[in-house]
Amino acid sequence: MNDEKFSPQESLGVIKAMIERAKNQFSENGHLYLLWGWAVLICSLAQFILMHYVQYEKHYLVWIIMWLVFIYQVFYLRKEHRQKRVKTYTDDIVGFVWLAFVILMLLFGFLFGIILGDKYYSFINPGFLALYGMPTFLSGIILRFRPLVIGGISCWILSIAAAFIHPEYQLLLLPVAMIAAWITPGYLLQRKYKQQNA
Repeated sequence: MNDEKFSPQESLGVIKAMIERAKNQFSENGHLYLLWGWAVLICSLAQFILMHYVQYEKHYLVWIIMWLVFIYQVFYLRKEHRQKRVKTYTDDIVGFVWLAFVILMLLFGFLFGIILGDKYYSFINPGFLALYGMPTFLSGIILRFRPLVIGGISCWILSIAAAFIHPEYQLLLLPVAMIAAWITPGYLLQRKYKQQNA
């Protein structure tokens, strides 16, 4: 091996170039935002149609589809983890933000069901909308990606609006939230990722 001798200035230049490259490397491809955004949008619209037009008593069963999405995500993340050469601190932080979100969603669903009983449907959608805003907003701040920040704030505004809407029609706010918070930013992230990795 040939030992190349760098001057202190050249060494600093190489280090600076590596730092800049790492800072500009955008690893978020938007795939999971799109996956979950479309899944929630489809399920909420399907439940609304089953409830209002088909008048199917167990309209809520449509959400079982989310377990299939979750299983797909587990396999997808395992594959991504194996293929990823470098995992950044940002990746870890965003991952923990979304883990906290999943835990809170399960807790909300469980606790609301026990505490509220028959009033469950009056509170669950405003609660979930408020929760959707948290990881979206924080991910936007961490990734420095404004569409996610705006999406998170949109969820919080929609959660307040949901409090003034009849529970049966609150379902229609979920697709709006998904378009603002996960679908639109997902496509923008996908485009940014493709541009930087072309």
